[in-house]
Order: sequence, then C-alpha cells, then structure tokens
Amino acid sequence: MASYSIIIFYALFACTLCLISSTSSAQLTPNFYAKSCPKVFETVTSVVRSAVSKEKRMGASLLRLHFHDCFVNGCDGSILLDDTTSFTGEKTAGPNLNSVRGFDVIDNIKSNVEKACPGVVSCADIVAISALESVVALGGPGWNIKLGRRDSKTASLSAANSGVIPPPSSTVANLINRFQARGLSVKDMVALSGAHTIGQARCTTFRARVFNDTNIDTSFAKSRQSSCPFPTGSGDNNLAPLDVQTPASFDNAYYKNLIGKRGLLRSDQQLYSGGATDSLVENYGKNAGSFHADFAAAMVKMGDISPLTGSNGEIRKNCRKVNS
Repeated sequence: MASYSIIIFYALFACTLCLISSTSSAQLTPNFYAKSCPKVFETVTSVVRSAVSKEKRMGASLLRLHFHDCFVNGCDGSILLDDTTSFTGEKTAGPNLNSVRGFDVIDNIKSNVEKACPGVVSCADIVAISALESVVALGGPGWNIKLGRRDSKTASLSAANSGVIPPPSSTVANLINRFQARGLSVKDMVALSGAHTIGQARCTTFRARVFNDTNIDTSFAKSRQSSCPFPTGSGDNNLAPLDVQTPASFDNAYYKNLIGKRGLLRSDQQLYSGGATDSLVENYGKNAGSFHADFAAAMVKMGDISPLTGSNGEIRKNCRKVNS
C-alpha cells in the first residue's frame, strides 16, 4: 500500500507540473512573429544551414543547447548567459562544461535577426528555432513550433548542477524520473533520447561503459576502447559518434543500435535492457515514421517547459548578457 501511495503521489506531481507548464506556455503561439518579424524563420534557417553544412556535428549541438536550456529553470535562454559579478551562469556546470557548444552560431543568428527586426525576437526563441532547423537540415522531422518566449535576466550554476539534466550514467528509472519532473512522459523521454541519432560524445562519458558493462556488443566495445584508452586521463576528449551507423543523419538507427547492444552511453542502452521501455525502442527501430512523429510531438512539449512570457524577463540585445 505504501509503494502504491508513492506511485500515486508521483503521478499527481507529474500532472501538476504538466498543468503548470501548460498554463505558463499559454501565450506561446506558432504565429507570434507573423507581423513583428515575418522573416525570422528565413533568417535563422540561413545561418543554421550554413553552420551545419560546415560541420554536421553543429546540428546536434544546437539541438542539445535547447534541451539543456529547457531542463534548467525552463526554456528561457539562461544557458547562453556569460558569468557576471552578480551570478555564475550555467556554462561551467558539470553537464555543460566542455560539452555544450554552438554559442557562436546563436550569436550570429541573433546579430542577423536584430538587423531584420531589432528588439523583437528573444534568444530563447532563437535557440528553439535553431533546434528545429538543425533537425530538419539533417533529414529529421519538422514541427509546428510555438514562440513568444522571453529571456531570463539571470542564470544559475547550482540549478544546472542539481541533477535535473540526466548524466550519461543514468539508470532508466532516473531518466523517467527526470523527464517526468519536467512534465514529459516515458514515451516523450524515449523519443527525445533519439536525438542521439546525431552528434558525438567525449571519451569521459562512455569509457566506463565500453570497459565495464556486459550488455554491450563485444566488437563495438573494442572499437570504442581503441579511441578511449584506460586508465583515465588519456584521450579524455576524444570523440565518438553516438550513432555508429549514420551519425550525421536524423534517422532511427539509434534504436537499431540499442537493440544490437551498441548504445554508446550507459544511459542510452538502459532504454533497451529488459525493462518497460524496450517495446518503444523496438517500435521506433522498426518504424522511422513513428519515431519522427513522436519526437516532433515531444519537442513541442519540451519547448513548453516554464517559458517566460508577457512582461516577464526581457528581449536581450546580446544573448550573452542581460540588457543594461
């Protein structure tokens, strides 16, 4: 009975967060800039496409930037803020340091958008649109993105370090908990994890898995060990693709890798380890269309996490600092 009560408590807690998110995002709308900045998508897309064409990995980086922004105090552009004398920002937090990137691309987009419509488009919305355009540029689905977010005036190192962003060592239970705490379902979590069909990871995030785990394809483990030697300290920053098959294409190969025990991160392979998420992984591995549809829907939900709207926050002139 006690365990049942705990389950009910967490279910109600997750639903409460969903309601809070829904209420706070009520002012977000797909046509928010239709009159005030009609060329916003054209402007953002141009810069994103150029950046991704120069470096395919940048698409994954811009998508990840949106994820790491939204999970810490909501989709408010706080991750973009540099440290100041009054606060230490999120860039040096454990999940972000030497990992989150793409800030220069966001700066370039903001500069171009400011020329087109000064003081209108928030940095938080630029991050959200950049994530969308990055996925599309790499062959993934589009979605009816909602806009109207405003920018935070502060950032929090402690919030970014609080564990809200699941580490690569996460168990499936921790992944479910962290996503539900942001109003996202188990299906949302598995679909959003499919973002790892693009991008790369540093040796420090997968060394323990390729040397110690047993639920891993032997030849795959050996191939990763060669570029991530043991003990630690050697090759820590060496990169490996999260998707060994098609690392620059937004497809469903990520799930096929999990079924073959070729998930690079321990947290990835946890999604296919004999638990409740196995069936979702199998479905997405067989049906790319189902994955794309559920990923798009989950991205819309993630973009709804506690945005600043109305008179809250501001529209930054420079994404790295608050307006003076």
